Amino acid sequence: MDSPHDSPPQDSQPGLPVAQEAVHEEAPREPILTLPFALTAYIVLLAVIHLRVLLPPELENWTIDVFGFIPKRYDSSLLNLEIPGGAGAKVWSFVTYSLLHANLTHLGFNVLWLLPFGSALARRFGAVRFFLFLAVTAAAGALAHLVTHEHAVAPMIGASASVSGAMAAAIRFAFVRGSFLSFNRSDADTAARVPALPLSRALRDGRVVGFLAVWFGVNIIFGVGAIGVDSETTSVAWQAHIGGFFAGLLLFTLFDPVPRMRNDAADASSQDVSDRI
Repeated sequence: MDSPHDSPPQDSQPGLPVAQEAVHEEAPREPILTLPFALTAYIVLLAVIHLRVLLPPELENWTIDVFGFIPKRYDSSLLNLEIPGGAGAKVWSFVTYSLLHANLTHLGFNVLWLLPFGSALARRFGAVRFFLFLAVTAAAGALAHLVTHEHAVAPMIGASASVSGAMAAAIRFAFVRGSFLSFNRSDADTAARVPALPLSRALRDGRVVGFLAVWFGVNIIFGVGAIGVDSETTSVAWQAHIGGFFAGLLLFTLFDPVPRMRNDAADASSQDVSDRI
């Protein structure tokens, strides 16, 4: 009987290297979009709160009046106008309105915009900073709506001021080399923690300026997002979007735990060229 030890390989020849089969381990592919816990919890919270639409109409309207943002609530000229919620609603409605939505389309559209930008921001900030940031930008949106709709009675609801704030904050680092909108994207956690551009440098970046132009154009022309609701009409509170956006853009540094990038390093890092040949 021939043993493997006694018989030489059939395909080997003296003086020639023996071909060896290379073993390639394919690196695991990262999902295009993975959601951090903080963002997942926020979306679940919005979905659960939206179940209020299953309530009887009278009770559903009551929840909107109590937790929606109503500018007339702060108008002392009409003392005989009673709005549900009392003095407490003057405080909590600056944030709670952002947790209510008119319908599934309204909710879905806000969540859709929040997914890419909110995901990066939640990874960067961590849960506590992320939730606090959403509350602050919601309050900024409510303040902008109050200033521009001083005597409005229709409640404003919708998370789009917070979504706008998240988008504005994310563009401070989104186009930096290695971040989630750059050609040379790292893994999700690393991409979310690249040093952000200083605001003055970000506003000189053509991609950031282009993003701002498109964002403001869409909001002013189409006004997609936070909605004012009353019994007859549905209008768009686009001023709230802008208030939330500016708050996110300007207050980003106060929440950001990642050390800031120096201006000279920013100029080098923002040169995001693809490595494709």
